[in-house]
Amino acid sequence: MADRHLIDVHVLLVRDGKVLLSRRRDADPRFDGLWHLPSGKLDAGESVLDGAVREAAEEVGVVIEPGDLRHVHTLHASGSGVEPRLGLFFEVRRWSGEPVNREPEKCSELRWFGLDALPEDFLSYSAAGITGHLAGESFGLLGWAP
Repeated sequence: MADRHLIDVHVLLVRDGKVLLSRRRDADPRFDGLWHLPSGKLDAGESVLDGAVREAAEEVGVVIEPGDLRHVHTLHASGSGVEPRLGLFFEVRRWSGEPVNREPEKCSELRWFGLDALPEDFLSYSAAGITGHLAGESFGLLGWAP
């Protein structure tokens, strides 16, 4: 039986040494109230760059040019959802518009955090991607047995 892996894109909006995070509203108590990055699964037929641009617009209302996205980390994760996933993390330092909460049913607030002062109640998947990026690692694993 073939195993499926989801592909997720994560957007690190970085300004003045801070990254924008959103606090999740989730029916699953394991994830409710945790901070995470603007992110989401790719749609059918969508490139990773187009997916990152779309997710940022849908979740926080900013417009990003695909050429302004810089791939900073890839994370192969297991246990962060129903199926394993491959997460592609993109940093962007230029965009149009001021971030706003465009999905209040999925997010209770937005807040800027210092890259060196991330919150403790941070979704492990997002945290691992940022940690890998800050360590200069292009690839990481999360939740896989050694």
